[in-house]
Amino acid sequence: MLGWAVTFLIIALVAALFGFGGIAGTAVEIAKLIFFVAIVLFAISAVIGLLRGRNVP
Repeated sequence: MLGWAVTFLIIALVAALFGFGGIAGTAVEIAKLIFFVAIVLFAISAVIGLLRGRNVP
């Protein structure tokens, strides 16, 4: 998922270099959204992993 965020960030940078402001802005917003979703999923995964690890005898 972070790979997708990096991909959209690169698309935004290339679009900004060529002056496509609307495309660059949209790609940056998509990259930010995917990045934050990945961070939230990582945090949930880490918490679940810690909770399951404590219950092992």
